[in-house]
Amino acid sequence: MNILILGDGGREHAIGWKSKENPKVKKLFFALGNAGTASIGENIELDFSNFEKIVSWIKDNKVDLVIIGPARYLEDGLTDILIEAEINVFGPTKSASKIELSKIYAKELMNDENIPTAQFETFSDYNKAYDYIDKCQSWPIVIKADGQWFGEATFITKDKKEARYAVEKLMIDLKYGEAGSKILIEEFLEGREISVHAFCDGNDAIIFPAAQDHKRLYDGDKGPNTAGVGAIAPVSWVSEKELLEIKEKIIIPILNALKKRGSPFVGVIYPGIMFTSSGPKVIEINARMGDPETQIFMKILDSDLLEIILACVDQNLQNIDVKWKDKYACCVTLVSGGYPESYKTGFPILGLDNITDKDIDVFHSGTKLIDGKLTTNGGRVLGVTSIGDSLEEAVNKAYDAVDQINFEDMYFRKDIGLKLLN
Repeated sequence: MNILILGDGGREHAIGWKSKENPKVKKLFFALGNAGTASIGENIELDFSNFEKIVSWIKDNKVDLVIIGPARYLEDGLTDILIEAEINVFGPTKSASKIELSKIYAKELMNDENIPTAQFETFSDYNKAYDYIDKCQSWPIVIKADGQWFGEATFITKDKKEARYAVEKLMIDLKYGEAGSKILIEEFLEGREISVHAFCDGNDAIIFPAAQDHKRLYDGDKGPNTAGVGAIAPVSWVSEKELLEIKEKIIIPILNALKKRGSPFVGVIYPGIMFTSSGPKVIEINARMGDPETQIFMKILDSDLLEIILACVDQNLQNIDVKWKDKYACCVTLVSGGYPESYKTGFPILGLDNITDKDIDVFHSGTKLIDGKLTTNGGRVLGVTSIGDSLEEAVNKAYDAVDQINFEDMYFRKDIGLKLLN
């Protein structure tokens, strides 16, 4: 098989790394890829403004399967184009991926189907949003852009001043572009949060072990929201019974709702779940694998990734047995100083050659080779990912490896997994 993986982050590097275990893989292509993906396959440049050329390139290079990583390609309808061209593609159609691309659509769908989620109101007029805030009696409240923005366009506000500031940034300043032209104001859910992923073939789903993402930039879950700066799995306090409940009360109803609306979902669906005093509730839904969650999942997945993906594409998931290693995994993301706001790139990355433990892999995100030297090329730079027989062992191995790596302005959280260890 020749495989084309679309994206340039740690998620795509990890997917390629795991895919290479399949002996049938002949060639891995990445568009656009990074320095890490270049070490396991071939990075290519595709013109994503011209889908006709992309289809021609795929056919000319005899690509058997396209795996779509980022949501932006789903939003552009690339899956639909590839299906029409009779090319195997793993990733939902534009209409199915709307479950992530519009938070208002997702919330209304969940309300219609009685899927548990936070109470909310929607606004397209900032003055009406201000009026609603002025009348709020319960704090904190959560304010989100309707459009997709990698978790960064979400504000947890503790009073009217912070809430009005969030509305101003989203709807007046349009800090996140048209994604913020409509907003949601939600109740703040109290409880313990997990990330849940599931392979989906439009009808059925196979759920992953529960993971815990770390969105806030600073230790202790403080600072601005990011696209994710660390993750661990599995989450020891989540039982098989609770995962089954999430599948039956949340995942399958979402799939059924999308299918009923003429948008069967093929790919990985990833709702953020809050365990509240009244049971699990959906925070939001993503239509692709998470990053950095993918890095930890690929380290503990014991089955052949490509066999699972092809079963999803063929709507044959019920005949696949997915196994996971009896291990814990931890990913610590190294970011450029100033991320997620402004940051500099082009700094040499040192120390990766010092990491020799087979339980540790460093997945690249914002990296680039310049004159043969590995340099930073983005906000999230590397995902240092390890496995161990216990969570403590996995966390310690990851941080031991982090200590070997250095680049100018390097920053990372020092408490990934600490909440569970405590």
